[in-house]
Amino acid sequence: MNSQPIEVNARLYRWMERPVVVVCVDGCEPAYLDAAIDAGVAPYLKRMMQTGASLLADCVVPSFTNPNNLSIVTGAPPAVHGICGNYFFDRELGQEVMMNDPKYLRAGTLLAAFADAGAKVAVVTAKDKLRKLLGNDMKGICFSSEKSDQVTQEENGIENVLDLVGMAVPSVYSAELSEFVFAAGVKLMQTQRPDIMYLSTTDYVQHKAAPGSPAANAFYAMMDGYLAQLDEMGATIVLTADHGMNDKHDSQGKPNVIYLQDVLDEWYGAEAARVILPITDPYVVHHGALGSFATVYAPDDATAARWIQRIKELPGMELVLSRAEAALRFELPADRIGDIVVVSERNTVIGTSASRHDLSALEVPLRSHGGVSEQRVPLICNRPVAGIASNRRLRNFDAFDLALNHAQ
Repeated sequence: MNSQPIEVNARLYRWMERPVVVVCVDGCEPAYLDAAIDAGVAPYLKRMMQTGASLLADCVVPSFTNPNNLSIVTGAPPAVHGICGNYFFDRELGQEVMMNDPKYLRAGTLLAAFADAGAKVAVVTAKDKLRKLLGNDMKGICFSSEKSDQVTQEENGIENVLDLVGMAVPSVYSAELSEFVFAAGVKLMQTQRPDIMYLSTTDYVQHKAAPGSPAANAFYAMMDGYLAQLDEMGATIVLTADHGMNDKHDSQGKPNVIYLQDVLDEWYGAEAARVILPITDPYVVHHGALGSFATVYAPDDATAARWIQRIKELPGMELVLSRAEAALRFELPADRIGDIVVVSERNTVIGTSASRHDLSALEVPLRSHGGVSEQRVPLICNRPVAGIASNRRLRNFDAFDLALNHAQ
């Protein structure tokens, strides 16, 4: 066991004095916590925010799941770790590919570094798309709710998870997928007492239910009970989010969509441009692969510059940036983001072609994320924190810094 500070991606982290639990609540707009507390259904969260630290932070843009989870566990932006979406166009392969393979990671994680130094580490994530990235090169326990019936000692560092947790495998489209993460976290703390635990949920509820709605309050009430149990076992808890969430529809409940591929095809002809939506993943029922961030591939830089000026004039656009501008502003790997980065306004999303988006499964008006309007997230700790400069811009990927270096 090593008690010396651990350096990961040019940041130093102190060795923990008690178990540390970092929780990424997918899609947790700060208003969800406020509404649940105001409704009286989250007494532990209320106490946590009153007696610990209640801060706000900025997530990574694009405000999507994979870039932000990897930023949290590396303590660094995508320019360092390389994961800048769920999906991108691999120029070398000439293909659009999912970015959920560890081969796309360009930096090590805190989780792997602490495990190498002798810490007992556990990771539970809702969807399996994140598991291999979060557990890359990590000795310890790492599994997903989604595939909790398929865990093995060899692959996941644990067996018989369903028996341990006492729940059936949840549907990937359910609040229970996230509840399983919390229930597993509590059981692991009771039985294994990991030194570091990372819990990451899914935003199924937040895509469907606005802050203060019965479904949202029920979700945060559930979460509140499990967090209270982790607190009772002596853990330092830091809770943050990968992104916020906003309504993306008009007054009639119809999605506000800019189908950018259709627009560019009409302007410049089919196949002149390629629009990529980094929100795309295998689970699109609740958002139809519509988010507020897209990248565009153009034939050359001069063409991209002309297109940028025209795209900026489209109603609903907030930012239209060149690759270099976007890489600098959002700390993104320039070789993985296309020639143009497009960010839509708070209540607008970007699609490719209308014919490529099946919105028939949207049971409620669209809520989604991806832009700068979903960048503000909670960063709260169950203990007071000290030594943070008042002018420091806090990020969600400061979560482990807060827990290990600043929590009292």
